[in-house]
Amino acid sequence: MWTSFVLASGSPRRRQLLGACGFDFQIETSDVDESQLSAEEPAAYVKRLAREKSTEVFKRLASKGDPSKPTLGADTIVVLDGEILGKPADEAEARGMIKRLAGNTHTVYTAVCVLTAQGEALEDLVASRVRFRHLSSCEVRLYVDLGESLDKAGGYGVQGVGGMLVEDVQGSFTNVIGLPMKQSIALLEQAGVVRDDD
Repeated sequence: MWTSFVLASGSPRRRQLLGACGFDFQIETSDVDESQLSAEEPAAYVKRLAREKSTEVFKRLASKGDPSKPTLGADTIVVLDGEILGKPADEAEARGMIKRLAGNTHTVYTAVCVLTAQGEALEDLVASRVRFRHLSSCEVRLYVDLGESLDKAGGYGVQGVGGMLVEDVQGSFTNVIGLPMKQSIALLEQAGVVRDDD
């Protein structure tokens, strides 16, 4: 059994979700190329990135002589009409994304890969359907001006003021935040990780 693990992510949302569930972990951000491969489908893309992130951190720590621990990597994408909407580069791109999402339903995919201490990959892929309400140009501009958009896939954060843009969520809500907790907890438990309150 392990009382801690490695989180291969710098996401403050993932850190907050896991901490709130009683997990103890160290943070090691991954350094992988997140470019989408030619003709790579969104689900395959996000699964590959989650696996590569956890594997890169696991191998890097091992090369430094650190004792192997279970390592969790994850990646989240927003997909509208088959197109991946990543993190906007600037406010203009963020406004464009929010305008496209307004009045439509998109899918949020998060892939989670937990490597056991022995290097075995335990994986899951979760999809949630999110419907945005219709938004005026003024509402779009006001939201982006708040500064919530730039570090989030699709340009919005459902856990913040961006929740007011959303009309309905079907599936895991924490998946839309950035980490499906039910599935992540199950994978960590499979890897032998126990929480502080267990």
